[in-house]
Amino acid sequence: MTRKPKYKRVLLKLSGEALMGSLRFGIDPERLRAIAREIGHIVAGGTEVATVVGGGNIFRGVSGASQGIDRATADYMGMLATVMNSMALLDALRQISVDARVLSAIGMQEVCEPYVRGRAIRHLEKGRVVVFAAGTGNPFFSTDTAAALRALEIGAQCLLMAKKKYDGVYDSDPETNPDANLIEEITHREALERGLRVMDSTALSLCMDNGLPILVFNMSVPDNIRRVLEGERIGTRVVCE
Repeated sequence: MTRKPKYKRVLLKLSGEALMGSLRFGIDPERLRAIAREIGHIVAGGTEVATVVGGGNIFRGVSGASQGIDRATADYMGMLATVMNSMALLDALRQISVDARVLSAIGMQEVCEPYVRGRAIRHLEKGRVVVFAAGTGNPFFSTDTAAALRALEIGAQCLLMAKKKYDGVYDSDPETNPDANLIEEITHREALERGLRVMDSTALSLCMDNGLPILVFNMSVPDNIRRVLEGERIGTRVVCE
């Protein structure tokens, strides 16, 4: 990093789709390595980094429920998909000599550590990247909610929401409206009232109630994480009133 980072500790939320690259499903190894390199750069710059990875590139609980699978069962299947993604990210980080740990909200001690708040904080203090897997460990909660919850638990100063395609939050859906405008700054309450797609409403309410700022940006643009941490005004800032 060329400048002093603005935040000492952050939580980076990655969607499962961010790992797909140009693939239709699964994990693109080159995209995975690129994400690992960016995380490695900001850790080397002095920022403590935790991540939450979604599982939509493998299985999405809501989609499974819509196809007839019991919703709770489908959500647990989605949690297992996040563990697979987390293990892949762990391997990519270790291959470039970045020390990391996966902490899972569902016990599977043969492959990763159980989530314990104090242990997660200790790993961060030692300069390790902490990858939170299996969401909150409960059905009916998204990985967005898991990201907000874990960010608050570890005392993160900011929640970074990395998007695969979009530069931030728009005033309407850019998929259907080519004239949608990027919003540079908005409060949590305004985003909730306008129904904007920052994250799900449970996660957004949690951030609002606890004064946690959110930075939404495009992960596909190289070096964007570093630019965000150095305070550049890119993407959308969701701030407290």
